[in-house]
Amino acid sequence: MGGVLEGVRVLDFGRYIAGPYCATLLAEFGAEVIRVEKRDGSEDRFVAPVGEGGEGALFLQVNRNKKCITLDPMKPEGQEVMRRLVATADVVVANLPPQTLRAMKLDYEQLKAIKPDIILTTATAFGGPGPWSDRVGFDGVGQAMSGSVYMTGAGDPPYRAAVNWVDFGTALHCAFGTLAALIARGKSGRGQIVEGALLATALSFTNATLIEQAVINVNRVPTGNLGQTAAPVDIYRTKDGWVLCQVTGHPLFKRWAKLMGEEDKWLNDPRFADDISRGNHGPIISERMARWCAERTTQEAVDTLGKAMIPTGPVLSPQQALDHPHIRAAGFLQGVDYPGLPKQAPVARAAVRLSETPGKIATRPPTLGEHTDAVLAELGYDEAAIAALRQSRII
Repeated sequence: MGGVLEGVRVLDFGRYIAGPYCATLLAEFGAEVIRVEKRDGSEDRFVAPVGEGGEGALFLQVNRNKKCITLDPMKPEGQEVMRRLVATADVVVANLPPQTLRAMKLDYEQLKAIKPDIILTTATAFGGPGPWSDRVGFDGVGQAMSGSVYMTGAGDPPYRAAVNWVDFGTALHCAFGTLAALIARGKSGRGQIVEGALLATALSFTNATLIEQAVINVNRVPTGNLGQTAAPVDIYRTKDGWVLCQVTGHPLFKRWAKLMGEEDKWLNDPRFADDISRGNHGPIISERMARWCAERTTQEAVDTLGKAMIPTGPVLSPQQALDHPHIRAAGFLQGVDYPGLPKQAPVARAAVRLSETPGKIATRPPTLGEHTDAVLAELGYDEAAIAALRQSRII
């Protein structure tokens, strides 16, 4: 494929998001990534199906640029295939519980015995050490235990985010750690373990809230969309929709007061002297902003706020997001064909651009086992041996 990571081979035993998206980011910048999947297809292949074969939207997003082989690694013949694969690899990605890694012979000690400089990138739900180290969990568990769910919504009931930010954040951390481990190996010749955890990611994202609580015992409670440490911060109804406005910092607040045509009122009142004071009196400021927005269409509001250099954006439905002129013009999404889809899937490119060594979506996600024969042939298996493995239900 080319790219800054050309020559790096990654074995992707990951499932769902944290492992697979980490491997996808490495692939987008040139690594050769081989997804190792169950013979009948791993469960994450079929989440939110959109195609004739049942492949899901999530699979299409986080598995572009990869090859795919099927393998039963729990049988002796499968173990031999895996041993040969590992011997050719630089990185193994597996967001699986420690006990599962050991059972599959994917723990670091067993991998290192095959390839001394191997890098194992793994992610668990809770990390360790700790009493919950061997428990399993998904994105929502990290959200719930970090304080984020408690602070979201109006409090009864609390709300988790509809997007898997903990999973994707863990994938980003793991990709970053893998790159650091590759750089370190280039200097020392030694591999290592790169370990992410959903709970660790969630806590890092909510850390400022936790610091505030620990240091000054503020005991915040949820307030819906209303900001608590600055204002105006809220989602406001317009004549035909909703807009979000976020004013943080005194320079922005001065611009907002000028836009309202009420600089004396807002800038000379001690209740609004700084961000935290404005947050404490947020309902007063937000009420003024709500009246301003209610007099305008969404387009008028975001255009006026945008020209005033005040952070704002419309609340878009998924279809409106696909159709938004800036999203289309910026090229954040790339149309990708896949067998059985009625139309192209709009797959998000890696959300970082390098001017000299950019990443790219070069190939569609693989069909189940699409590259099994080619990869095994490269490992030294002839046609008869491959046929025997298939007959024995190893591949």
